[in-house]
Amino acid sequence: MEQDNGTIQAPGLPPTTCVYREDFKRLLLPPVYSVVLVVGLPLNICVIAQICSSRRTLTRSAVYTLNLALADLLYACSLPLLIYNYARGDHWPFGDLACRLVRFLFYANLHGSILFLTCISFQRYLGICHPLAPWHKRGGRRAAWVVCGAVWLAVTAQCLPTAVFAATGIQRNRTVCYDLSPPILSTRYLPYGMALTVVGFLLPFTALLACYCRMARRLCRQDGPAGPVAQERRSKAARMAVVVAAVFAISFLPFHITKTAYLAVRSTPGVSCPVLETFAAAYKGTRPFASANSVLDPILFYFTQQKFRRQPHELLQKLTAKWQRQRV
Repeated sequence: MEQDNGTIQAPGLPPTTCVYREDFKRLLLPPVYSVVLVVGLPLNICVIAQICSSRRTLTRSAVYTLNLALADLLYACSLPLLIYNYARGDHWPFGDLACRLVRFLFYANLHGSILFLTCISFQRYLGICHPLAPWHKRGGRRAAWVVCGAVWLAVTAQCLPTAVFAATGIQRNRTVCYDLSPPILSTRYLPYGMALTVVGFLLPFTALLACYCRMARRLCRQDGPAGPVAQERRSKAARMAVVVAAVFAISFLPFHITKTAYLAVRSTPGVSCPVLETFAAAYKGTRPFASANSVLDPILFYFTQQKFRRQPHELLQKLTAKWQRQRV
């Protein structure tokens, strides 16, 4: 741990002069972000292409999935800057505007993914628990597009302050791009960071859990409709519940727990630099898990959508047959 002794620390305030030794970021983040970029970018492009090619028969869940893939695609496009930044030892040469944009895209993707997954889960809940109710069938795809527009507006409003708080600064004679805010603004960032966690994660997560609890009770009942079609719907709903729960458990939950703890600690007066460094390392070590949702989301799509899952296999069969005919 190093400290910049040229900066005066006001008594009773959290330390703003700690400079962390974070060599692990150089070893961890570039490889993980590279995998997310190489795997997530083509997967999300394939999802978008397949949904757009079937636009005449789109369901509301497919509309939500399309917007989810667009959010993941936007984030994947920002990863080359982060890969370069961390590979160079946390050196940011791209300017203050690019720093703010990259931080905004990360949180917009994170909370957009959470809300779109919640929309998909709620749509599945309606189909399982209220299949004959007319009130949730009104509007069709148009209603789904209206919901998606509202989600994008809500995500932009929630995450726009991240672009205000994020900034570049100088540490160890090099320019860095702060993730949350400069240390001197930590107490100002705390209320916003906590509110973002509650509104952008806890509330959607609670709604999602409520939907899945109701769905689980309905699926376990023996007096429901029988037959292969009903069984397939139950299996599809169960698969989606398991995969979405895995996405939340892997990507979102550890990140928000460590982020909340770090925000609280760095805003507390009298905390030593080694303690701050420990909480910062725990928080930044979970960021790759949050980024992994850009890969997990398209896997969720193919795992739960049998119609689209068959299309790449059929395309591969056609290409293989054509190649074999050309060899004969």
